[in-house]
Formats: sequence, structure tokens, C-alpha cells
Amino acid sequence: MLTGRRDHTHEVKKRQVCPKTRVSKPAMAVRKAEVRRRIISKDGHNKVRIINVEGMVKLYLHDIWTTVVDMKWRYKLTLFASTFIMTWFIFGVFFYLISMGNGDFEPNLSSNHTPCLENVKTFTGAFLFSLESQTTIGYGFRYITEDCPLAIFTLVAQLVITGLAEIFVTGAFLAKLARPKKRAETIKFSRNAVVCRRQGQFCLMIQVANMRKSLLIQCHLTGKLLRAYVTQEGEKTLVHQTSVDFLMDSSSEFPFLILPLTFYHMLDERSPLAGLTAENLHSSEMELLVTLNATMESTAATTQSRTSYVPNEILWGYEFKPVIFSSADGRYVADFNFFDKVQLSNDAAFPRNMDKLKLEQDDNKD
Repeated sequence: MLTGRRDHTHEVKKRQVCPKTRVSKPAMAVRKAEVRRRIISKDGHNKVRIINVEGMVKLYLHDIWTTVVDMKWRYKLTLFASTFIMTWFIFGVFFYLISMGNGDFEPNLSSNHTPCLENVKTFTGAFLFSLESQTTIGYGFRYITEDCPLAIFTLVAQLVITGLAEIFVTGAFLAKLARPKKRAETIKFSRNAVVCRRQGQFCLMIQVANMRKSLLIQCHLTGKLLRAYVTQEGEKTLVHQTSVDFLMDSSSEFPFLILPLTFYHMLDERSPLAGLTAENLHSSEMELLVTLNATMESTAATTQSRTSYVPNEILWGYEFKPVIFSSADGRYVADFNFFDKVQLSNDAAFPRNMDKLKLEQDDNKD
């Protein structure tokens, strides 16, 4: 009897616990989906997944140059090595078959028999002859004779085809090395955007810094506001792009990026963010894509760096802490320990509340 009561009690406890578990899992999944739903990641990579494209492989092969340049380095190195090894092997097979067809491998050859390839008796010898010809090492022990036109034609075809293949693969290597993509990784955006007053106007502010000593000139920061939009005809667009202009020191001129700079966007009636307040900021569904276009002084090539901000990464009533200081020897110092640090704005338009105080304490601990 006691055992039956214990089992019954255990089943009741299970029934009480299971509903809570079932409710919490979907809620966690929804929260994760909301956090992860963004088009551009913080490091500027595209997070849109492309599916159900008919003939994707064919499209990539039509633009083979871009496909090879965009390859990851491990695949590119594999392609580079396999290009040489496969051409050596394939033309080694051709030379072996030509020698076999000429009867060079017969056991009892007449004294007046002229082989197509001298001193090539096995497939290994034909492979080595193909390697020596393609790499222009020079003939010594093995060489081609002038009485075999087919072997001469095969040799010419090998040099032409493999020369074009080497030019293509080497050019793809150089193009990948020369791309300004790696330079963009040394451009740093602030982790958060802040909203505070600038010259009596509410402004959305972003910090950008150059991590190298080489200058970036003709810098131009642009923004795109991505959010759902419903047209006058009732058509709903899930991602609608609206331009967001950024300025620096009330000027639209292109600055050069040698020190960390603060760009800002005025939240006036002309702004696509007009009507944004501290109350509706975190409940709004939007993403602010920020792009910096600049010219590298060393190579005069253009580079582009991107990042994005979602509502929980925009802090209302905060301002960036100073990053630039003067040292004792009279030099300017950019201390990146303070680059992502923010502080409460002293403006009376932003009341201090407990959430802001908690965030400030967390920043001070960091």
C-alpha cells in the first residue's frame, strides 16, 4: 500500500513539473530567434541564408573567377596543389600511352628503332618527364625525340594549357591577397550606439577608429535603416531600406581617420528615426546598418567596413567616454580600454534611473 501511494505521489509531481518545462522551452526559442534575427553581424558578415536557388552550381561556374577568389584559403591551397599534380599526372599518362603505341616498351627492339621518349621505360618515367617539361627544369636523362610528331604536339599542348592554368591560379592568389577585406578588419566600430544631445539636438552617435598607423582618407560613413514597412497600397515589405545620414562636427566633408572619430545622426523631423523615444526603443523591430567607405593612403585602394546595431545595442541617455588623452611628453594617446565604455549623460533631458545606474556600474567593473 505504501509503495502504491509513493508511486502515485511521484506521478503527480511529474504532472506538475512537465507543464512548466513545456512552456519554458518555446519561450527560450522565441527569445533566441529574436536576438539572432539580424541581417548583418557585428563583424560585418552577411547573415542572410540563401535557399532554393535553381542551378546554383552552374551560376558559380559561370563566374569562376569570383568563385575562386572568394574561396577560403584551405580550398585555394588545395586547388593550387591539385592543379599541378593533376596536370603532371594526366600528361604523364598521355606520354606513356604515346610511347606504348610506338612500341617503345617491347622486349626485343631492333637496333634502328627510335623511341618517342628516350630513357622512359615505365609510367614513373613518363610522369617524371611530364613534371620536368611543365616546370622547365630542363632535360638531361629523359628527352623527346624529333621522330615522334604526336609527342611533340602533346608537349606543346601541355605547355600552353598548364601555362594558362598557372596564370589563372596565381592571379587568383594575388587578387585575394590584394583585396582590401583584411584592411577592413582593422577598422573598429563601437560596440553600442548612444543617443544624447549634441548642440541642443537629440543625436544618435557612433564611434569609429582606425587600428593602424597608416591613414584612411576620404572617409564617408553611411547608414541604412532596415525594418518592416507597409506601403499605401497595403503591401508589406519585411525589410525596407531607408538612408540614414551621418555627420561629424556639423560637416559633411570627408575626414581622414587617424584618431577615433564620433559620427552622429540628428533625430529631427527629417530623420527616418523620428519619433524614437526611450520608451519605444527596445520594442521597435529595426536594424541600423552602418558602412564606412575609405581610401587607403598606402595603396590608394578603397576599403569598406560594416557593422549593425539592433535596438538592445542602442543606449538612450548615454555618451561615450573620452578615448583621446595627452601624455606627459606632449603626445596624443588613444586608449582603447575606453573605446567601448559609456557614461550617463549629464543632460537634464535624460533622467537617471536604476537601469542606467546598473549599466554604469557594470561598465566600471569591466
